[in-house]
Amino acid sequence: CGLAAIYYCARAGQGGATPFGWHPLTVAGARVFLGMAFDAIDGSLARLTRSTSDLGAQLDSLADVVTFGVAPAFMMLRLVSLYYGPGEAGGETILGPDTGNLYARLCWSVAAVYICCTALRLARFNVETGSASEEDHLWFRGLPSPGAGGAVAALTLLHQHFVLVTWKDELPAGFGATGSLFIPAATLLCAFAMVSRVRYPHFVNRYLRGRKSLPAVAAATVVVALSVWWFHEALAIAMTGYALSGPLGAAFRRRGPDQGTDAPAGA
Repeated sequence: CGLAAIYYCARAGQGGATPFGWHPLTVAGARVFLGMAFDAIDGSLARLTRSTSDLGAQLDSLADVVTFGVAPAFMMLRLVSLYYGPGEAGGETILGPDTGNLYARLCWSVAAVYICCTALRLARFNVETGSASEEDHLWFRGLPSPGAGGAVAALTLLHQHFVLVTWKDELPAGFGATGSLFIPAATLLCAFAMVSRVRYPHFVNRYLRGRKSLPAVAAATVVVALSVWWFHEALAIAMTGYALSGPLGAAFRRRGPDQGTDAPAGA
């Protein structure tokens, strides 16, 4: 999935057929979320089949570096390049450290920092994880890499949805270029969140497993219903909200003893 996302990012602005006729960046974002779906179930399947192993944990982290590290960083860089690329029509050349203007170098540096923070996040997880048991997989320390990659991908998808669908015929002047400036800033914040010690809940293990109360089921139904009508907006809000939930929770939560450890494979 990570390789496919990078491939379609590279094709942005070059034309050619894509699945469902989507813009290449939209296809790339979908591949990142497909990788998230696989990542959400790999640990459960390993425990279900009693096939957890140290080798599997290492392979999972290596895959995460590509799918949730390199792919989202390249997606951000390619999106900005569409509007600020050094080519005559813009976007013909991907922004890099050899580009003349300072903003291009900063965006490339943000992408590099994000990838490094993803690798550090996953390496720390491998060292600090206590065991493969589900009890040790209820909390993350630092924003998990799928959450960071999902936030960057969701914001990119929302930008493309506004530009290509919602306001296709009446796009506000300068929205595409101006809106793309927020993606590098969000990418950098996600990078710092990954290497922080802020606690994040493991969404699947804490909120989707076991029996749920009627209010919880009703709330989930409302969220799903809203997602049907405003999918891109709901996805961006959900991923951004999760990325912000750690620092917001730390700000409002009374300091106390640590209540958990890092989450399972895919953190």
